[in-house]
Amino acid sequence: MLEIFLHLDVTLNEWITTLGPWVYVLLFVVVFCETGLVVMPFLPGDSLLFALGAVGAVEGSPLNLPVLLGVLIAAAILGDAVNYGIGRRLGPKVFRTDRRWLNHNHLVQTQNFYERHGGKTILLARFLPIIRTFAPFVAGVGKMNYTRFAAFNVSGAVLWVLICTLAGHYFGNIPVVKNNFEAVIIGIVVVSCLPLLFRMISQRFKKPRPADSC
Repeated sequence: MLEIFLHLDVTLNEWITTLGPWVYVLLFVVVFCETGLVVMPFLPGDSLLFALGAVGAVEGSPLNLPVLLGVLIAAAILGDAVNYGIGRRLGPKVFRTDRRWLNHNHLVQTQNFYERHGGKTILLARFLPIIRTFAPFVAGVGKMNYTRFAAFNVSGAVLWVLICTLAGHYFGNIPVVKNNFEAVIIGIVVVSCLPLLFRMISQRFKKPRPADSC
């Protein structure tokens, strides 16, 4: 998995060569699983989209950019919708027990993020690893109004896919980026994780508020 992650451009070219047009199906499944299944937050998100944009921008690439964007946006929207439905069905009881298939710490962190940012969490979380996978699940557990959820879901999916994929499309083949693609992929992950890191550090050093006197 680490080898695939660090050499996404090579891996994607191998997939395209092997699968041909069926590569769109595989990409749909990967993005759907990362956004739709709470047991798979480890799948590449931002870095995958950036790499896809870069690979698709190479002259002669069989990837069609409009088709690629449509497939990725559809996968992201459907993934969040399914994740929301699973959370809504399971309900608050998931917070009361630590389940083997569900990382309880990630769930609690996402719940805290959701309580702070409200419905905007669904949009903001698109750009945050881990939180991206758990946010729609938590929204479902909290029974967020579906129409409101859907609005944030669609807008977030469109922004996420367009920003990350087009960034790869326009910048991924600049010589300095292309020659240091592995470092760029790691940098994308680090940058996307910084908000979570700052949040964790601030919570750790935040002084507890004194109890109100009687």
